[in-house]
Amino acid sequence: NAASSRSHCVFTVHVEARPVGAPTVRRSKLQLVDLAGSERVAKTGASGTTLGEALHINRSLHFLELVITRLHERLSAKAGKAGRGGGKDTHVPYRNSMLTSVLRDSLGGNCKTVMVAAMHPASDHTDESISTCRFAQRVRMITNDVSRNEEVDPALLIERLRDENRRLRDAGAANEDDGGAELPQADLRA
Repeated sequence: NAASSRSHCVFTVHVEARPVGAPTVRRSKLQLVDLAGSERVAKTGASGTTLGEALHINRSLHFLELVITRLHERLSAKAGKAGRGGGKDTHVPYRNSMLTSVLRDSLGGNCKTVMVAAMHPASDHTDESISTCRFAQRVRMITNDVSRNEEVDPALLIERLRDENRRLRDAGAANEDDGGAELPQADLRA
């Protein structure tokens, strides 16, 4: 948000690792998220544009809280109905907010997630600090199923197969010129 410092900030870095000569690609995503704090409008006396910003921030934080609550319910239901597919029918409303859509992998997806909660030390902000601690505690209850994001690079695989095809054609043509001699086993394995 270029017009205000009161907004969420999501910084995403996509990383690809390609071992030399290997047809596989490993993909990772690093998301650094700075959430704007919820605003107690009655306490701050916000009005006008500031009030509008506070309402949007509070709405997106509400939807984030809803997603976290549903993920926790899904996990609890899964643990309670072990072996019967429990927890799968709990809908998680990721699409209710742009923030939750962007953070889908970090919230119950295929990511390692770390949360750092910041609180104000002044006694005037005790209520907000307690609320932040409760929010962090709910986030802590979410578990993600982390696995390696590895896939075969189709372009590299196609190029490798074309090279092998070309090499076998050349070997077959040389074989015909030699009067039908067999290909060496090493050429067939390569």
